[in-house]
Amino acid sequence: MGIFDRLSTLIKSNINELISSAENPEKMLTQILVDMRDQLARAKQQVAAAIADEKRLRDQADAEFKLADDWEKRAMLAINEGRDDLARQALTRQAEHQTHAEQLDLTWQTHRAETEKLKQSLRDLNDKIEEAKRKKNLLLARQRRAEAQARISQTMSGLNEKSAFEAFNRMEEKIEQNERKLLAAREIDEEFSGDRLQQEFKRLERSAGSGNAEHQLLALKERMGLLPAGSATKQLSAGTTASESVEPPKQLPAAAKATTDEMLIAEIEKLQEGTP
Repeated sequence: MGIFDRLSTLIKSNINELISSAENPEKMLTQILVDMRDQLARAKQQVAAAIADEKRLRDQADAEFKLADDWEKRAMLAINEGRDDLARQALTRQAEHQTHAEQLDLTWQTHRAETEKLKQSLRDLNDKIEEAKRKKNLLLARQRRAEAQARISQTMSGLNEKSAFEAFNRMEEKIEQNERKLLAAREIDEEFSGDRLQQEFKRLERSAGSGNAEHQLLALKERMGLLPAGSATKQLSAGTTASESVEPPKQLPAAAKATTDEMLIAEIEKLQEGTP
């Protein structure tokens, strides 16, 4: 398994563990980025070590090529001096170093290709981490929007329109009941407290009001010639004596009074229609 395969497996395992146990998405994403940056730092160290190995192989191959060249020069020197025996030994050494140098050069080329792949994988990993950092804010914004929508839905589901109006109606009924109790208490206070003499005079004033209407009626009949002159005063005096023993009429409520007025107007209109 390659280095980046191991890193990928480790990152995935850490992310899966965080997701399964996460309660706070922001903390989870932050921790994921921290882990990814840690893995990236380790990958950089291992890639740097691979690059160092590549340079070491290159240096070793170059050193072997130089030694092979040096032994070839020594063989040429021995030939010039007439020492073929030394020249043969020098060429043997030259061949050994040349073979070793070629093997190191082949190993270096293979290692260099792998190192370039590691560098590209490292750049890809770094780009993914930068992309994850950019997406973090977007993901958090989406999470906050989802949480806000959930709170709104929860609030809306908790609102019971029917129960709210029922409570309003109950409060209205309670207030009306309190008003009725206050009116009843006021009537009781007026009935059993205060100046009794003043109350009696109020009743007399109401009775006098009804007698005044009777007087106006008799006076109108006199003007119309339906009664002889002076008879209205006599009838009013006699009626006053009789009315003292009669309980004064009770005052009608406003609604009942309005109904009585309408009936009176209707009766008068009928009379007008029947007048030639």
